[in-house]
Amino acid sequence: MQINAISAGNFSYNNCKPATVVLKHSNTADIFEKNIVFKSATSAGNVLKKLHGLTCPYYGCKMIPGGELSRIEKKLDKCKNLNDTITELSKYTAFMQKTEKAIYERLKIKAGQSPNSTIDSCLREWYDDAIIKLKLEEFNVLDNVDKISQKLSPQTALILRSKTTRCRQIILANNQEDTFKRKTFLNSLNEITPLPGEAAVFEQMKDMALYLPTSGSSENAFIVKYANRSHAETAKRLLRASVATIEHIKPESLGGSNSLDNFVLASASANSYRSNMPLNKYINRFPDIPANCQKYINKLLKLMNAGALKGFETYPYKIKKCLFNESKGLIKIKITNYKYTEAAARTAEIRFRLKKH
Repeated sequence: MQINAISAGNFSYNNCKPATVVLKHSNTADIFEKNIVFKSATSAGNVLKKLHGLTCPYYGCKMIPGGELSRIEKKLDKCKNLNDTITELSKYTAFMQKTEKAIYERLKIKAGQSPNSTIDSCLREWYDDAIIKLKLEEFNVLDNVDKISQKLSPQTALILRSKTTRCRQIILANNQEDTFKRKTFLNSLNEITPLPGEAAVFEQMKDMALYLPTSGSSENAFIVKYANRSHAETAKRLLRASVATIEHIKPESLGGSNSLDNFVLASASANSYRSNMPLNKYINRFPDIPANCQKYINKLLKLMNAGALKGFETYPYKIKKCLFNESKGLIKIKITNYKYTEAAARTAEIRFRLKKH
């Protein structure tokens, strides 16, 4: 998708590809608005989509298989009021992620008070309070970025302040056509050319900018974004964050291959939030990622020891190497519970393919 570069006075997106999923429309920020489909380029990952019971390697949460989500959404479409919707959603709370679970709990309380109400009416009721708190969340992060910018030369700091000032103007204006987004600000930072010795400070500012709230990380951002969406749409959105998607360990836009050796299953929320962020930077934002990757691998090995992924026995070893390299050594996977040594895994693959042909 072709996207224009950002300027200080006119915000738009820079070239930025989602890590692994293609949406039925072009706005990557709205990853949950439409059904998720897989690129033909990721067809090598189809064997992973058949696996059930894996947890997200980034967030550690349970994931909903894509085919299962479609069945759930059909049931949610039949729910016409808050009480019926909460009753149906209650079956899947184990899959909900932090922000979505918090919204669900608030709606559950509301359902007890007003069972015939709708989700959109509840969010509109909470909107005024949420948007004030959201602006304060955003300003707090921008203030911290400005503090870090004090380490820059005066000329570079002034350019940076023009970016954060423009962000504040957009936040205060709150125009539907000119909405402030985390990715917008990150791209604006990439437009500034640091002077010699300033690169490390810019990395600190980019790391801080990752804390800008999104509908996946902030209850207030969720309420503001979905207050004018339909009851059914928002009900489905509460689960779409947890659907299993094909994720490039090394982002395709950064040279990552469309091969199984570079694929894991990750929740849609984690996949979207990461976009093409380097994995080591993603770990700075979510320090539990190495432990969650080990959890993912442990469950994968259990499935493979029981016969899953026949013909791809070397996959755990290749993923271990890929995760280590892409995370700059921060993810050190152990696969001692695997029934195959690396040499035995290669032999098993060869035998399977010879037998198949």
